[in-house]
Amino acid sequence: MDNDELRRYSRHILLPDIGTDGQQRLLDSTVLIIGVGGLGSPVAMYLAAAGVGRLVLVDPDVVELSNLQRQIIHGTPDLERPKVLSARDRLALLNPGVRVETHSRRFYTESGAQLVADCDVVVDACDNFTTRFVANAECFSQRKPLVSAAASRFEAQISVFRPGVDDSPCYRCLYDDTGAEGQSCDAVGVAAPLLGIAGSIQALEVLKLLVGIGEPLSGRLLFIDGLAMELRTLRVRRNPGCPVCAVSA
Repeated sequence: MDNDELRRYSRHILLPDIGTDGQQRLLDSTVLIIGVGGLGSPVAMYLAAAGVGRLVLVDPDVVELSNLQRQIIHGTPDLERPKVLSARDRLALLNPGVRVETHSRRFYTESGAQLVADCDVVVDACDNFTTRFVANAECFSQRKPLVSAAASRFEAQISVFRPGVDDSPCYRCLYDDTGAEGQSCDAVGVAAPLLGIAGSIQALEVLKLLVGIGEPLSGRLLFIDGLAMELRTLRVRRNPGCPVCAVSA
């Protein structure tokens, strides 16, 4: 790290759990973020600010006026621009030392396999079950950790899935393919700050995984009730009938 980097990341370096070695690990890391909307916005901004060296952004959409209520990485001048390009420009202002790679397309198995292979951690910040299932399957196949979150109305949930580690469940252990797509925020609404809270927790989980500190939310599902301002954690076990990670007897 040069002198500017030492100053920029000084508050991390002061932390005994991170220090210069941990910060260097962040600078040497790559994180794939699937979706740069309500969740992906705070995730990308905090990871860039924290000094994760390379961020790969995947999102097929353009910025719409209704996005600006919660997708804080975008601004009014970005309307009709691809979200990944809007996000790239915002991140460059925040931390020009971070390399940002953009893919303005959906995350498919065919195109996503190499993206997963090239990263250290995958962030599920998308808004539909189909993409979540594809990301989960690819992460399980390649043994890459997946940090997932979802939010609607005033509730959010976050978990970490670590294939092959401590008998961790995968995303499909929790949700089958009959998931209620109608529960998306487009259909039922969502409180804007809740996405900032959930996305920030995702970013913290990513940093913990990259540096190798703390206890990740692996095997646990964190629920946030924004109206009551209550947090609770539910233990999640591997589903022996899971179509992705079940081990045959």
